[in-house]
Amino acid sequence: MSPRVTGATALRVLRQLRHDPRTLVLIVAVPCVLITLLKYVFGDSNVFDRIGGPLVGIFPLVSMFVVTSITMLRERTSGTLERLMTMPLAKLDLLLGYAGAFALVAAVQASLVAAVAFGVLDLQVAGATWAVILLAVENALLGMALGLSVSALAASEFQAVQFLPAFILPQILLCGLLAPRDEMAQLLYWISWVLPLTYAYEALARVTQGLYGPELAAYVLAVAGFIVAALFAGAATLRRRTP
Repeated sequence: MSPRVTGATALRVLRQLRHDPRTLVLIVAVPCVLITLLKYVFGDSNVFDRIGGPLVGIFPLVSMFVVTSITMLRERTSGTLERLMTMPLAKLDLLLGYAGAFALVAAVQASLVAAVAFGVLDLQVAGATWAVILLAVENALLGMALGLSVSALAASEFQAVQFLPAFILPQILLCGLLAPRDEMAQLLYWISWVLPLTYAYEALARVTQGLYGPELAAYVLAVAGFIVAALFAGAATLRRRTP
């Protein structure tokens, strides 16, 4: 592994994103617009304060999943990734380069969404604002890692977008955001325990309610574990070619 190669890969990805205005809008503007829309949909009711905190972390996860999966798919279908794999560099260099670039974007995105929610829309939570922001960043990283791993399953950008309703939407339905998981059918309740978004939501829900302790730490570590596992899964899809 070479830090120089990893850094060069990350810089190349960041340059590509900088010259793609549509992707930048999706990353920066869409989550902020969605959280603003949510605020005015519920008006003066306390529903926004109840679900707004968790959604500060879920919106970045969703958008980073889409952006990362599509960007990585372009690298595969354009032949860029294949050409890179013919070079004498470690797969870990490539993976960490991509992950590092998207991690930086994820951190900026999650911070902007949190700034709009807490600074402009006056979102009120019982827990610490900084803790919600940190969890939002972690969840954006989770979306990034999941996007990297599933990009290998798509053959076109259209198929990559289809993974959003197929892979992310069921997790949103089962994570506990819309209905308590213990009130769901028993089968759905047990399925929810193997979904990454369940742990992401539970961590956010506890922080927004001001509930700290071992359970929160366990959920945060679980999300970190899913990030690492997804990155390893993405690494397994990289196939080295010999020139």
